[in-house]
Amino acid sequence: MFMEKKIRIGFIGTGGIAHAHMIPYTSFEDVEVVGACDIVPGKAREFLDKYGLKDAPAFEKATDLLKNVQLDGVSVCTYNTTHAECAIEALEAGVHVLCEKPMSFTIQEAADMVKASRKAKKMLTIGFQPRYDYMRRRVDEIIQSGALGKVYYIQSGGGRRRGIPGGTFVDEAKAGYGCLGDIGCYSIDECLHAVGYPKPLTVSAIATDYFGKNAKYWPEFNTFNVDDFSVALVRMEGDLTFIFKQSWAMHADSLGDTLWLGTEGAIKIVHGHGEHNMPSRYMYYTDVNGMQIDSVIEPSIPFSTYGEKPVKDSFAAKIRGFVDAIITNGPAPIPGEEILYNQAICDGIYRSSKLKKEIEIVIPSIEI
Repeated sequence: MFMEKKIRIGFIGTGGIAHAHMIPYTSFEDVEVVGACDIVPGKAREFLDKYGLKDAPAFEKATDLLKNVQLDGVSVCTYNTTHAECAIEALEAGVHVLCEKPMSFTIQEAADMVKASRKAKKMLTIGFQPRYDYMRRRVDEIIQSGALGKVYYIQSGGGRRRGIPGGTFVDEAKAGYGCLGDIGCYSIDECLHAVGYPKPLTVSAIATDYFGKNAKYWPEFNTFNVDDFSVALVRMEGDLTFIFKQSWAMHADSLGDTLWLGTEGAIKIVHGHGEHNMPSRYMYYTDVNGMQIDSVIEPSIPFSTYGEKPVKDSFAAKIRGFVDAIITNGPAPIPGEEILYNQAICDGIYRSSKLKKEIEIVIPSIEI
């Protein structure tokens, strides 16, 4: 796409995930990365130099980046517990924001982010790249078509047999959550986006750290202070029950399958063995003329020069979606208003597990 003016992108935070953002940005002809900041001295400069961006200025404070560089959008790639403050500062400076997942740490922070976006009339989109997966989209379409009837039960599945990531991921002061914030929020989105994100009402949860705290399984056990496993029962609007399960480490190949049960049919994503328990089979169950039909879902890939093509790189598609929304002044691809309920569940799981009891989920107002 030819443009007289390239979209000017900056980075707030230049750690590991920022590199996954930078690679697509630098591959787009209509994008220019024009600056970055990181609280670690010299880190932003090193990050920009690595990609040949010698002329792009580097800063240690987001305030300085936002004040001194003309920006159309920023990728917020900081610690989870600082997502809110960085995103809000950028929005208030009149800059569109792509914020990495999880959206924030607390539900109040998430609500404040949405309010800042609305007040500034700037986009806030959250980084859930699995939304762009071809099979994920086809499954969503089946569920959203009403083919399952009333969906009354959902469960997440998968999990890792071994997969504790280390670094800031296991530091509660920076990450807030452990496996819940790292991969659990993906599972919540997979399960609930398909049914339109009904409002969560209550949650009863348990989170544990048996593997991260054990020297036999994790070398940095002395400093591990987040969850490596969590399970929850979430009651949701519309008499929907959601069972959440996620794990960084366990003595099993999977926590089970992802499942949507409806009055007219069901879909099950069968998780195969592997470090990340990637889906191995998609199943559809229904009745036809009194016969129970169990089918493997194999959506045909459009064979058309002009038709939709399966996304090969969902992460790049996420970045492209953000850029395109800036160009067209369109809606956020994955709006903060929608992920607010995702964050409410994460917040509820965290608080319920700490308090060791069921809690009510209260959604803060996002009116401005």
